[in-house]
Amino acid sequence: MSAPDFPAWSRESAGRMEAVLAGLLPSSRIAPSRLHDAMRYAALGGGKRVRPMLVFGAGLVSGAEASRLEIAAAAVELIHAYSLVHDDLPCMDDDVLRRGKPTCHVEFDEATALLAGDALQSLAFQLLTENRLADDPRVQLQMVHLFAVACGSRGMAGGQAIDLDAVGKALTLPELENMHIHKTGALIRASVLLGAHCGEPLDPQSLGNLDRYAKCVGLAFQVVDDVLDAEASSATLGKTAGKDARQGKPTYVSVMGLARARELARELRHNAHEALAPLGAEARRLRELADFIVLRKF
Repeated sequence: MSAPDFPAWSRESAGRMEAVLAGLLPSSRIAPSRLHDAMRYAALGGGKRVRPMLVFGAGLVSGAEASRLEIAAAAVELIHAYSLVHDDLPCMDDDVLRRGKPTCHVEFDEATALLAGDALQSLAFQLLTENRLADDPRVQLQMVHLFAVACGSRGMAGGQAIDLDAVGKALTLPELENMHIHKTGALIRASVLLGAHCGEPLDPQSLGNLDRYAKCVGLAFQVVDDVLDAEASSATLGKTAGKDARQGKPTYVSVMGLARARELARELRHNAHEALAPLGAEARRLRELADFIVLRKF
């Protein structure tokens, strides 16, 4: 039987992730029910699930078991959900729309949203430590370490701090790239590497190729996000469009212009494909994900 095409595989992956998360998140019937309601509200029922798909795609390269990939993908998506909840808070980006519905602090309240984000982050690490994801315990410890770095001050949280400090300032292109290598790219890179580590050990060259691929698609994701923020409507995006420009945030569009930003996204897509070339047919889904990230319209 031939493998499904990318649209079918991505739908199956998103549905699979929704079911896995629904089973792993605490039930709203369990106290504290309002907090658990907010956690489920933030993590379920929306999103492209790109990061879980990157976990699944990288796991195909290393022949990883589906059950292991599901846990790793859930951990990544929980961190992503927590970051969106916190990013939307009034003390951060102060947004009211996310994934086509009211943001968590609007639907509940600021304190509950803050705690929901905290609890989603804790649950992500709980999953990585209470499930067997690698045959060698040292590899699993390495996975937890790289995940922690990706989430912390040298990763996503640090990138958000740089982003907040950059409001109203003119950044150079290297400064902008440094910000997004941390804010967006770190978790995308972790998604790929976690998926790869769930399977058979890969040689250093193959891991290096996956790492290069992940860095390319991580930057490409943000470049395209900036292009869409400048061009698309809120209804299309499922979040407030044009917000970055209004808040005086530096973006690839503001630094480079729209045409050059689009060109950069195409260059990063090409580089991502080049990185995967030695990995053969097993990297098919990662190639397709690079195409999806750059060519998406929402």
